[in-house]
Amino acid sequence: MIEQQGIERINVGIFAHVDAGKTTTTEHLLYESGRIRALGSVDTGTALTDSMEIEQQRGISVRAALASFAWKGVQINLVDTPGHVDFLSEVERSLRVMDCAVLILSAVEGVQAQSEMIWGALRKLRIPTLIFMNKMDRTGADPFAVLKQARTYLSTDIIPVQHPLGTVQEYAGAEDLWQAGADNAAQTELLEALAERDEALLEKYMSGEVTDLADWKKYLVKQAASAALFPLIYGVAAKGLGITALLDAMVDYFPRAGGSAERPVSGIVYNIQRDPGMGRMAFVRLYEGTLRNRDTVLNYTQDLQGKVTQIRKVEGGQTQDVGLLEAGDIAVVYGLPAVRVGDVLGSPAAIPQEAKLAVPLLTVRVFWPEATEDHKVIGAVQELADEDPLLDAQWLQDERELHIKVMGPIQLEILSSVLESRYGLAVTFGQPSVIYKETPARAGEGFIAYTMPKPCWAILRFRIEPGPPGSGLVYESVVRSSDLLPQYQNETARRVPEALQQGLYGWEVTDLKVTLVEGQHHVWHTHPLDFAVATPMGLMDGLANVGTRLLEPILQVRIVVPEENGGRVMNDLVHMRGTFEPPVLQGGRMLIEGRLPLATSLDYPVHLSSFTKGRSTFTSFFAGYELCPPEVTAERTRRGVNPLDQAKYILSVRKALQG
Repeated sequence: MIEQQGIERINVGIFAHVDAGKTTTTEHLLYESGRIRALGSVDTGTALTDSMEIEQQRGISVRAALASFAWKGVQINLVDTPGHVDFLSEVERSLRVMDCAVLILSAVEGVQAQSEMIWGALRKLRIPTLIFMNKMDRTGADPFAVLKQARTYLSTDIIPVQHPLGTVQEYAGAEDLWQAGADNAAQTELLEALAERDEALLEKYMSGEVTDLADWKKYLVKQAASAALFPLIYGVAAKGLGITALLDAMVDYFPRAGGSAERPVSGIVYNIQRDPGMGRMAFVRLYEGTLRNRDTVLNYTQDLQGKVTQIRKVEGGQTQDVGLLEAGDIAVVYGLPAVRVGDVLGSPAAIPQEAKLAVPLLTVRVFWPEATEDHKVIGAVQELADEDPLLDAQWLQDERELHIKVMGPIQLEILSSVLESRYGLAVTFGQPSVIYKETPARAGEGFIAYTMPKPCWAILRFRIEPGPPGSGLVYESVVRSSDLLPQYQNETARRVPEALQQGLYGWEVTDLKVTLVEGQHHVWHTHPLDFAVATPMGLMDGLANVGTRLLEPILQVRIVVPEENGGRVMNDLVHMRGTFEPPVLQGGRMLIEGRLPLATSLDYPVHLSSFTKGRSTFTSFFAGYELCPPEVTAERTRRGVNPLDQAKYILSVRKALQG
C-alpha cells in the first residue's frame, strides 16, 4: 500500500510516570479511532502496544511502541513510551523524533518525579504538549489539587480547557469550556488566563465586548502549537471517558509534521528491534525526502551505503508493507547493514537536537553456565547493546568477564527474560555496583616523550584543569601545525576521550579541560600510531601529578509516608548522607523532598516499604554527580595495562600493533 503524498500527519509521544494509565490510554485511542476492533488490556497482557512476552507478563511497557491511525482526516503516529525509570533510554530516544506530546498525570498520585524529568526534556526541546489528567474516578482523586501541583512543579502555563463534572465515583465526564453555556466560573477562569497573556485579548475582556469563543480558542491553538501554553483535559481512560476529547485536542492543538518529500533524505534511526525472519528493524523518522523499497541510502554516521529491502508499518508485532516513507512520517526500514540507534540517514541538516535523560548509574557482571559458549552470550548481549547503546557491553578478554551498565533491577529482569526467550541463554547477574567518576583535584601538567624503543617519536605536554560540575570533557590544542602536523594533532584529539575512560581509581575522568600545549614529531622516526600510544601515557602522567577526586551519583527523591513514620525517615536520610527540605504535612501524610547518594540508598525503597507496611511512596531521578566526602573510597579493577607503567604499557601496545 503506497500512502498518498500531501497527507496531514502528527507524530505524538505519550509520556507518563509508571502506573498513570499510559498504555490503557493508548489502547482506547486506537479503539476509539477504529484502528482496533476490540480493546486489549495491560492486566491481561493483550494491549496492542505491549507485544513483548515480558510486557504481557509484567503488565509494564518496556519498549517504545509505534501505532498509527487516522482521526478527522489526520494521520497520527503514536508512540507509547515506557513509564518505568529503568527504561528511560527508550523515552529519551522517542522524545527526539516526536513533534508533539501527551503527558498523562494521575488525578490521585499527581506529579511524580519522572513526570518532572520528562517535562523538563519536553520544554528543552520546545515540544507542544497536552496534559491528560487520568483516573478521575479513583478514590482519592483531587483534580484541583493536582492542577495546583502541576502549576507548581511543571508550568504556570497549564490551562484547563474542560471542567470536570463530579469526581471519584460521581465523575461523569467533563464539559468543553469552548461551548456556550459551560460552567461560568471555569469559563471565566479560562478567558482570564488567556487575557493575562495577550494585550489585545485583555483589552477585549476589560471592555466587556461580547466574547467570540472561537477567536479566543484560535489564540490558544496558536500558543499551544508553539509550546507556549499547555491545554489540559480530564478523563478515565479505562472507561473510555475523555478519549474522544483527547483525540479532538490532538487535531486541534498540535502542529502538523513538516518536511518536503522532494528534498534530499534526512532521517534518524531512533529504535532498533529484531525480526526473527527478516533481521534488524530500524525505526526511522524521516524529516526530509522520500525513501522507497530498493533505494540506496547513505548511513551518514557510519559512512556506509545501504539498500532498503522493505519499508513497513509495525504495530503490536504485526507488519504491513507500505513500500514508501515520506518526510514527516515514521516507519520501519529493513536491509540497512549494521545500523545502530542514533544513526543519521542521508543528511544531518534537518535532525533536531536530543535531550539527555538516561544515565546508567549501575554496572553489573554477566554470568553464564560453563557449558555455554562465551561467544554466544557475548554476541547476544552485544546485539541487545545495539538496540540500547547505554548498556555499553564490555568484554574483558584478559579477565574473561562481561560487564554491562543498567538503570535498575527491573531492567535486569527484562534482560534476563529476553536473553532466555530470544536466544535460549540462561544468564544471571552479579550484585549491581554504583558507577563512580573521577575529576582532577587541581590544575597541572602531564608530559610524555615516547622516543624508545625505536622506531618511534611522539612528544606531548598536556595542561589539565578541573572544570565546572557537569561540564564533561573540554579539549583544545594550542600547538602550531608547524610543530606537530594536523594529522598527529587529530590522532591525539581522537584518543583523549578514550584515554580518560579509566583514571587513577579505574573510573571515567570527567568535568575537566585538557589543553595540548606542546607537541613534536620526528620526520623519520614517527610511526602513524605513535601518538595513539603516547596520549594515554601523557594524560595518566598528568592525572598522577594533579590527583583525582571521586564523584558519586546523586538522586533527587520525593518520599511520602504516614506522619508517624516521618521522624524515622528523616533520621534515615541523615544516616545515608542525604539532605532534605523542611517536610510538608498533607492530611496525615508527610512529604519529604531531598537529595541522596545512590550508593547509600540502593536498598532503601524496599526498607521503607517494609517499615511503613506498604503505605509509602519513594520516587527518584538522577540529579547529577557530586564530589564524594574524603572518607568514601571506591576503586575499580583496571582493564589492561596502566599507562603509568610506561615500559610495560609500551610493550603491551606494540605487541598488539605487531599482531
